Amino acid sequence: MEGGFGFPFGGDPEELMRGLREFAEKQTEAMQESQREQFATLTLNTAVELTGAALRQLRVEGSADEQAIALRDGMRVLFPEAVALVSAARQGFMREG
Repeated sequence: MEGGFGFPFGGDPEELMRGLREFAEKQTEAMQESQREQFATLTLNTAVELTGAALRQLRVEGSADEQAIALRDGMRVLFPEAVALVSAARQGFMREG
């Protein structure tokens, strides 16, 4: 089956090329969006895992008040790092193509 200008599949070769370009662009955009989502998910998981691992490393002793103070001190260090990772992940989710 040949179309105009002896080009297989019929139709205008320019129109076919335009359609192929548009298809390739859409596929590229979809792949980039998928990569952004994967990065964001990985970053969120990393924030959770690192925070949990760091908290498990804390060895608190003493009275309940002393333990609470030690945990708060640990969180003062951990929280900003976790927030930075979550913020990076959020930017990955919110970024537009």
